[in-house]
Amino acid sequence: MLLTLTTTHRPATDLGHLLVKHPDRVHAFDVPVGTAHVFYPEAGEQRCTATLLLDVDPLKLAAARGRGRGRPAATTPESFTLGRYVNDRPYAASSLLASALSRVFRSALRGESRDRPELAASGIPLEVRVPVLRCRGGAEVATRLFTPLGWAVSATALPLDEQQPQWGDSRYVDLTLTGTLRVADALNHLYVLLPVLDDAKHYWVAPDEVDKLLRAGAGWLADHPERGLIVRRYLAHRRALAGQALERLAAQRPTDEPVADDGVDDAPTRESAPRASLAARRREAVHAALVEAGAHRVLDLGCGGGALLATLIGDRRFTEIVGTDVSTQALALAARRLRLERLPERQRNRVTLWQSALTYRDDRLRGYDAAVLMEVVEHLDPPRLPALEDAVFGHARPATVVVTTPNVEHNVRYEGLPAGAFRHADHRFEWSRAEFAGWAERVSATYGYSAVLRGVGDDDPEVGAPTQLAVFTRT
Repeated sequence: MLLTLTTTHRPATDLGHLLVKHPDRVHAFDVPVGTAHVFYPEAGEQRCTATLLLDVDPLKLAAARGRGRGRPAATTPESFTLGRYVNDRPYAASSLLASALSRVFRSALRGESRDRPELAASGIPLEVRVPVLRCRGGAEVATRLFTPLGWAVSATALPLDEQQPQWGDSRYVDLTLTGTLRVADALNHLYVLLPVLDDAKHYWVAPDEVDKLLRAGAGWLADHPERGLIVRRYLAHRRALAGQALERLAAQRPTDEPVADDGVDDAPTRESAPRASLAARRREAVHAALVEAGAHRVLDLGCGGGALLATLIGDRRFTEIVGTDVSTQALALAARRLRLERLPERQRNRVTLWQSALTYRDDRLRGYDAAVLMEVVEHLDPPRLPALEDAVFGHARPATVVVTTPNVEHNVRYEGLPAGAFRHADHRFEWSRAEFAGWAERVSATYGYSAVLRGVGDDDPEVGAPTQLAVFTRT
C-alpha cells in the first residue's frame, strides 16, 4: 500500500527536514506486519515528494493476529475461514498504513524538527495521495471528513473491473488532498482518518486507543462536524469507549452552542460539502480582526481549553500570545491542546498561560496590542459586567479589543432549543443585536474607544447572524 506527500514550498527539499528522512536515501523500517519503506521519487528545489510504501507480509499479518488469541478479535471485515490469508490488506490503505505512518514519522507527527522548527510550525502547500483506499460509504464520506480540516478533496471511486464497467464501482477510492497545512497536522489527519474511512482495524481496540485518538485529534477533532462518526469508527464501534472519548472532547469545545448530535449516522448524505462549524468561523473572524488591527502581542481573556490559542500560534505575526482563565483545569486543558511541552523552544516562548479573573484588575495584562473576549461576557452575571469593563477597557487598555457573544434573536433557528432558553446552561444572559450595540456604544463612550459591529456565521435576513462581533479601537 502506498501514500505520497508532496510540497512545492521552496526549497521543497525542506520536506526531508520536516519528516526527518533524508531525500537522498531509501529508509526501511521493520513493522509487525512487514516492512515500511520511505523514499523520494522526486526531490528538487521546486517540488519534492516523499513516499511511504508498506510491504505487508501476509504470513506476518496472520501471525500477528494469532498472537491476539484469547481476547476479542481485531475489527477487520474478513470473517470467512481464509480471511486471515486472503484479503485486501497488503494493497488498500487501512489501519496498517496508519500504524506504519506513526512508527516512521513519529517526530513529524509531534511537529518536531530540530533543523527547521519555524517551518514545522507553519503551513506549507501540500498534496497527499492515497491511490487505493478502502472507504466505507464511498467518496462522499471522504469529502465530509477532510473538507472541514482545510483540504480540497478529490476522491474518485475505483471500478470493480475496468473491463466490466456495468459492474459499477468498488468500495475503494483514489484519494488526493491538497491544502496549505502544517505537516504535523496533515499526518495526524491521516493517522486518524485512514482507519476511520476503512471502518476497520487490524488489532484489538483497547481503552488506551481513546488517548491515542485525542492526542492525534488535538486542535481539530473537538470541532469537527463529523466527530461522532470519527470517534465511533476509530474506536471500532465500542460504545463505552466512544462515549468516554466524546465526553472528553465536549470539555474541549466552546460552550456557547447547542450540543450537536454526536450520534450522526454513518450513512453518507446527499447534502453539499459541509461548511466549517460556527465555532471555527468565529475563530477565523477573530483572527482576521486581529490581523486587520496589526496586533502582534495578544491576550485571549477567558481562553478556556485553548481553541483560539491553537489558531493564533499558527500565525507567526503574533509574537506574544497570552491565554488567561480563572479555571486551572481549563488552563491545563489548553496546555495539552497546544502540546506546549513538545513545541520547539522558540515557539513555546511565544505562549504564556496565566490564571486570572476578568473582574479584577491585573497589572500583567497592561501594554498589549489587543485583547479578545470570545464568548465570555455572557457567562457573567449582569451586575459583574462593570467590573469586567473596568478591568479590560479601563485598566488593561489594549489598543484593540475584540468581543464576540451570541445573538439571542437567532436562537429560534436552532431546532430542539426551547423558546426562551439560552444556548448553554451557564449563560447568564444573551443579547439581541440592539442590546449588544447599546452596550458597545456605552463602553466606547466611557473608556475612549470606537466600536465596529459585525456578524459571524450565515446572516439570516430576519434574525441576523448567530454570533455578534465588535471590534473596539482605542481613540
